[in-house]
Order: sequence, then C-alpha cells, then structure tokens
Amino acid sequence: MRIDWRSPAGRGFIMLAVMTACYGFASNAQGNIVTNYLKEVLAFSGPEFGYFTAIREVGGLILILLMALLYRISLQWLTAGALIIMGLGFGLFDVATGFVNLIPWVLMTSFGLHTILQTQYSLGLSLTTQDKSGTVLGRIAAFGQAGTLVAYVLIYFLFQFHWLSFKPTFLILGLVSILGAFAIIRFPHLVNGEVREVAPKRERIVFRRAYKYYYWLNLLDGGRQQIFFSFGLYVLVTRFKFEVPQVSLLLIVVTFVAMMTYSWIGKFIDKQGERRSLSYINILYVIALGGYALSGHWWLACFFYLVYGVISPFSYVGAAVYLRKIAPPEDVSSSLSMGVTLLHATALVVPVVAGYILNFTGYQIPFYIGCAFALGNVFVTMGLNPVKQRCAARIAMDEAALAAAAQQETAEAALLKTGGDI
Repeated sequence: MRIDWRSPAGRGFIMLAVMTACYGFASNAQGNIVTNYLKEVLAFSGPEFGYFTAIREVGGLILILLMALLYRISLQWLTAGALIIMGLGFGLFDVATGFVNLIPWVLMTSFGLHTILQTQYSLGLSLTTQDKSGTVLGRIAAFGQAGTLVAYVLIYFLFQFHWLSFKPTFLILGLVSILGAFAIIRFPHLVNGEVREVAPKRERIVFRRAYKYYYWLNLLDGGRQQIFFSFGLYVLVTRFKFEVPQVSLLLIVVTFVAMMTYSWIGKFIDKQGERRSLSYINILYVIALGGYALSGHWWLACFFYLVYGVISPFSYVGAAVYLRKIAPPEDVSSSLSMGVTLLHATALVVPVVAGYILNFTGYQIPFYIGCAFALGNVFVTMGLNPVKQRCAARIAMDEAALAAAAQQETAEAALLKTGGDI
C-alpha cells in the first residue's frame, strides 16, 4: 500500500503516527516505572497494589458513558484533550504522598489512556477504505511500538545509571503526552480517506444485536488479557527470579520484534480476512499461554512471552476491522467504545478470582483459564461472516452506494455514446 503524503489522508497518517508514538512512549514508560515508584516512594503494601490496579481500570469500564457525554466533540479534539489530561496526570503523580491523594491522578491518566485506546483506531480507520484497514492500523501500531521502544531504552539507562529520579521523569512523560496532543489536533475530517468539511457524525451509545460477535470477541479477549496482565511478569519475577534490568531487556526485545512485524500482520489481516486471521491469533494465544505455564526454563518462558506480546494488539485490530465491515460509519466510534468497556468488564473479576485460585494451586492454573478464554474466541471467530452479518443500516448504505455507482456508469456510457454519434 502506497501513501500519498501530500493528500489529506497522507498528512493525517503522519499526525496520527506522531501522536501514537507519543502515546506509546508516555503510557509505557509510566507503566515501566510506576510499580517501583509505588513501592519505593509511596511504600505501597500488597493490597494497595490491587486497589491501584482496580482504580486504573475505571476509565475503561466507563468509557462508553464518557463517549456518550462527549459525542458532539470531534475525535481529533477528543483525542487531544485526552492526551492533555493524561499528561497532566502523569506530571502530577509525584505530588502524591500516599494512596488517597494518588487517586485523582490515577483516574486522570485512566480516562486519558482508555479514551485514546479507542479514538486512535477510529481515526486510523478513517484514513483508508475497509479493504486496507488492517494494513493502516498495523503501520500505526508499529509507530506506537517505536515510541514504546524508545521509552523502554531511555528508562533503562535513566534508572540503571541513576541519571534522573521519578519526579523529572514523570514531568517528561507529561510533556511528551502534550506534544502528542498538538500533533493530532489538526487531523483532517476523513471518511474512507476522503476529506470532509465537517466532522463525521457519531452516535451516543450503540448496542445492537447485529454486533453480537464483536461484543463476544472483546468480552473473551478481556478475560484472557487480564490473566496475562496480572500474572505474566509475576511468573518471571517469582519463579525465574528476574530483576528489573532483565525484565526491561525482555520488554525491549518484545517491542522491537513487534515494531518490525506489525505492518506485516496488518497486511495479513487484510489478505486473509478477520475469520481466518483471528482464528490463527487465538490458537497462538493457546500455544503461548499453555507454553508459558509449562515452561521449565527461563528462555522458554521468555520465548512464549515474546509470542504473546507480539500478537496481543491484533485481536483488537482484527475485531475493529470486522466491525467496520458490518456497521455504518456513524456507529463505529461508539461501538469501539463499547468494545473497550467490554474488554474491561472482566478487569475487576478475573484477576481477583485467578489470584484467589493461585493461593491453593500452582501458578499454571490461571494461564490455563486464559487458554480457555482464547479457545472460546476460536469458536466465536468461526461464526464471523462480515457480508451476512451487516446491520440493516449498513446494508442500506452499501446498496445505495452500488445504485449510485451503477447510475454513474450508465450516465458515463450514455455520454460516450452521444459523443460517438456527434
């Protein structure tokens, strides 16, 4: 796929790529250092870490309500505002002196993070036609991983050699977030890569029976994600005795490989379709999670961590591409928000239940539960059929487009015939 950088879509791609790189840098750098900050500076206890995780997921759980309240604001302005709020939250993290007065900054970053998680895909889908959606989203994701890679390398050196403390680092993350806001604010109004004078219409809240497969994909993905998010690094630290530098190096390797492969995976989704590609991805989840649970050596665990880390964003990409094919444009953004909310619906349940089970069994059991979620999505993907599963509004839109195209062809043929007679 070639991009005309002089076109509105080309300029929009550059803006979104810069924004995504800033977002990847700031959010993942903060995730890299926040655990140490909570332990070393705020002296968090074990339960407080659990409460912190629960509060951090609030933004995802209520995202659909936030988007309903802000549905009149264009996606680019909404994204810029979310980045500014996220940046302010990061910058104010070091003001906290304990759990209670940390809560406002955690909520600010949560609202910003989860809003951008959805809007970046909506903006990316607007850059091109649906047959190239996976390719574009894959390339955008690669820029996010590039920002993440720079963040991990920078954090490694800053803290390995004690060049900076937590406070100036949090301020840097806030400034990078605000830079991303300035990058995206002039993003053009686009539909299928074509510029529009006004922002495309968005519905407040969308929950339709026709999108049930999309909802199931996100709900089951959420359970699987929370298992690995909660216990992935836990295994490396407790079983294989990884320390911070070793964890950082593993994350750097995962991010570098992801950055190199994301564009190819995006093209694969476009070429193979969502049904086949999502089936392959979920089968790989089963292999990665099962292999991770059974790994007897640290290098095997790192290998399966790498496999999981590289493919994990593409469940959401594949689901977003599928949604675009069955929904009209005005439903896409709100439906993506519903998807993020469903992804996080399991955030307060699955880690707690799995953690409780962990008290009585080996660490392998939660990962087997994750395998079950991935297998469930294999069966869901077998039922995907974007052509037959379009909602009524999308069918009407497609039929109108076909009728308009046929009318245009007839008019052009008549004009050519008239010209020939002359």
